[in-house]
Order: sequence, then structure tokens, then C-alpha cells
Amino acid sequence: MSTLKVDTYLTRGGASEIAIDKLKGVTAAGSMLVVGEGGTTTTNLQQGLAKAWANFHGVGGTALDDSFNITSIADNGTGDTTITVANDLASVHWSYAACVEENDGAGTGRGVALETGGKAAGTARLIHKDGDASTLRDLPDVGFVWFGDLA
Repeated sequence: MSTLKVDTYLTRGGASEIAIDKLKGVTAAGSMLVVGEGGTTTTNLQQGLAKAWANFHGVGGTALDDSFNITSIADNGTGDTTITVANDLASVHWSYAACVEENDGAGTGRGVALETGGKAAGTARLIHKDGDASTLRDLPDVGFVWFGDLA
């Protein structure tokens, strides 16, 4: 095995960047550690990344505005949406964060919740309600982020 040691890497044009398509750690799982901001701890790169995210609107017809690792979004009715990921998570033991735009023109929408029984390795069913959490409501701007292990 060879070892390459350099102080600075420069491209032919003089830029100090490396263009690569894939990084892989040396562990069996291929995980990679990154030194933290303080320089004394490390973070597992794969564990720290969002595995999927979606931004969508439900007013005037449910549709994705932008996304990563999402194949589709389904409108199950007023205030009820299912998001499907392209690459499933390893299990249903993932975490999420969600947010909504507060005013939909018909009332205030402040709540997004994962429906009981709606959590799967490849889908999430979201319920969005108005400010007093009593009425299901389609909202103009919903964001959802998945964290967990990819399958």
C-alpha cells in the first residue's frame, strides 16, 4: 500500500479544491468521522445528515415545491398528506422536524403532527391543523425533514 502526503493540493488552474464523486470511510459500514467545531470531538458524517426533506403547499392543490430524496406526495384530504421517500430509511425509528406557514388566509395554521400509525420506513403521513388544533386545514407552506439511517 502506498501513502501520499502533501501540504497543499492545487489543481492545474491553481485552485485548492478537490473534485470527487464519492467519499467512503474505512469502517465496515463505510462511515466517516468529521472533526467538530471545537477540534476535540468528532461527528459521524452519515448520522448527522438529513436523509430527506420536502417543502410543499396544500392550498390550491397539494404539490411539492422542492425536495430531496422524495418520490411523491399524496393529498389524502383536507389537512392530511402522505410523503414517500425515494430511498427508504432502515426502520420506523427515525426522527423528523416539521414547520408550517402560520397564515393560510382562512385562519392560522400552527400545527403539524405525524399521524398515529402513519410512520413507516418509506412514508410519513402528516396531519396539519389550525391554530387551536381543532380543524384540519390545508396550508400554503409546509416543511418536513427526515433524520435516521438509510436502508
